[in-house]
Amino acid sequence: MSTMVSIQDINPNKAIKQVSEGLEGSIETPEWTKFVKTGHGKRNRPEQKNWYVTRVASILRKIYINGPIGTSKLKKAYSHKKNRGHKPERTTIASGKIIRTALQQLEKAGLVKQVEKGVHKGRVVTPKGMSFLSKIGKK
Repeated sequence: MSTMVSIQDINPNKAIKQVSEGLEGSIETPEWTKFVKTGHGKRNRPEQKNWYVTRVASILRKIYINGPIGTSKLKKAYSHKKNRGHKPERTTIASGKIIRTALQQLEKAGLVKQVEKGVHKGRVVTPKGMSFLSKIGKK
């Protein structure tokens, strides 16, 4: 008797790595990702070469777990502390452009779609996205 393993049951780092490897061909990395920081609180741009695809994979996982979820909540989810010298740190939200572009590319790939459930509106994973993530869960 085999049990169904969900993407939630796997270690998040391992799951995001596997999802990003699966998305490698279908997600196109924009040209501006070489120069951009992930938020105004960061000092430098990401050092990882394929950081954009990793972020898209992470967003897809968050939509699967928390959907329907929108840009605003995702910006808060990827927030970070800003070093302000001798003053206390403050939390700053992540870049909206990166998240919006990632969501548009996931929609174009057919993995997520926009929905409204009562007062909640945002993106949820489509059946095609569910099958993609379940294949990752089986690995």
